[in-house]
Amino acid sequence: MSFWNFLEIYWPRLLSGTIVTIEVFLLASGLAIAIAIAAGLMRLSTNPAIRWTSLIYIEALRGTSLIVQLYWIYFVLPLFGLTLDKFNAGFIAVGMNLGAYGAELVRGAIQAVPKGQWEAAYALSMSPAKRMWRIIFPQAFVIMLPPWGNLLIELLKYSALVSLIGVTDLMFQTKQINSSTFLSVQAFGAALIIYYVLARLLLTPGLRWVETKMQRQLQRN
Repeated sequence: MSFWNFLEIYWPRLLSGTIVTIEVFLLASGLAIAIAIAAGLMRLSTNPAIRWTSLIYIEALRGTSLIVQLYWIYFVLPLFGLTLDKFNAGFIAVGMNLGAYGAELVRGAIQAVPKGQWEAAYALSMSPAKRMWRIIFPQAFVIMLPPWGNLLIELLKYSALVSLIGVTDLMFQTKQINSSTFLSVQAFGAALIIYYVLARLLLTPGLRWVETKMQRQLQRN
């Protein structure tokens, strides 16, 4: 069977899987960004309890396998009375894992803001929270955007692991098609192309647009 004939027959299932993959990606990204900002700021806290709580979370999530974390959330947490459906378990696991990596990007970007900006913020007699959100964080945001772009691409690829617990994403649909047709080249070739389009032709240009817009905004300010 030619590749085009394969797409004519199976495009509805591939499209359905792609939509689920996008949903997992968007929800996991939102969770990862929220966790990264919170944990990154906690890492800079002068309170030892807050700082060490963040550090333990980051090291625990970065030091263990995402697959193990995924299985823990879906299969083990119900033993302790917390049951999540497979879709929620999937995006939460991916978001928590990538959020731990993102926390270090947030921390590093904040510390990379020039010292003169910190001194100027102090000179304006702003409160610590106002200094962070009005002066420091907008500049740190521009610094962290390029590495965050790479991290979100990794998140998109890691989202394929949710198929291991039965989430009907693109990879799940691809494996199902392959197991029933044995058209491995066509099935996984189509998945490869779709993931590439999502990552390089949609996600990457979008992040570059945001980066350019933020840089212009900072220059105007």
